[in-house]
Amino acid sequence: MNDELITVRGVVRALEGGDALVEVEQGGCGRCHEEGGCGGQQLTQMFCSGPKSYRAENTIGADVGDRVVVATPSGSVRRTANLAYGVPLMGAIGGALIGTPVGGDPGAVVGAICGLVAALGYVRLRSRLDVGGVRSRPRLVSHS
Repeated sequence: MNDELITVRGVVRALEGGDALVEVEQGGCGRCHEEGGCGGQQLTQMFCSGPKSYRAENTIGADVGDRVVVATPSGSVRRTANLAYGVPLMGAIGGALIGTPVGGDPGAVVGAICGLVAALGYVRLRSRLDVGGVRSRPRLVSHS
């Protein structure tokens, strides 16, 4: 497994239990124009122009107002995006493919809706099971 971390700088805005709510200075890893960069920062800026806040495990004991570095394993972003976007898309396409021979165009529509609902149920279940997963959670790694 790749141990590379994606880091971003931010400011702690609130503390909740062992977590910190961090407002980040930029979205994504900032490698959009490099080879292997996904371009996600441009996409997020298109839809979310305001400040972005994220919950991260406060492993360094930061206080409100501290400037910190937040890190997350590089593969966790891709896995989360695949789960959130890829699984529902595949569910809808798969449902439409199954529904078409059964009922033509109306069957495809009903199949797509059923496949999408089933996929969203799977995503919700999977995300609830992974909530406690330490492997992919963002965490504070240092003061900046």
